[in-house]
Amino acid sequence: MKILVLDNYDSFTYNLVYILRELGCELDIYRNDKISLEAVNHYDKILLSPGPGIPSEAGIMPELIKKYAPTKDILGVCLGHQAIGEAFGGGLINLSEVVHGVASKVRIQPDALFRGLPEFFTVGRYHSWVIDETLLPSELEVIAKTPDGQIMAVRHNSYRVKGLQFHPESILTEHGVEIIKNWIDGE
Repeated sequence: MKILVLDNYDSFTYNLVYILRELGCELDIYRNDKISLEAVNHYDKILLSPGPGIPSEAGIMPELIKKYAPTKDILGVCLGHQAIGEAFGGGLINLSEVVHGVASKVRIQPDALFRGLPEFFTVGRYHSWVIDETLLPSELEVIAKTPDGQIMAVRHNSYRVKGLQFHPESILTEHGVEIIKNWIDGE
């Protein structure tokens, strides 16, 4: 199995890469404007990294999701999660208060990504946008939320596509490595 890590110009990308390598994964890292859509086809799984800005500013990422969602296993983190929401027709909300380096509790729904985890745990957040639940497309399902109702994770109902608004690689996130391992081991 070979993983593509799409780097959205963010230093957190390399924390994710470290975890993947520790888990024994074979991977390549490409910035979002340094790989062609065609070259992505050589990979089994795709990790969409965090990054600054909004999804439409993230190189090939929006087109990559649309093209490969039916055939590839995709996990989006932070900006990658937001891009998944938009790729399927959803919208984003700019938060009135930026959450950078904030630890929040989440409540999860049953999903292979969260296999073996407690219903509630703490996650590390570093973002100013969230997927707008009022505009959530029907093919995406919310699988984690904060107590105040912000979407922290989604999954596609038909494709192997999932997104995490929080950072599993953050020291603030409980069970982050387990989440990534569950993605690697998952369907």
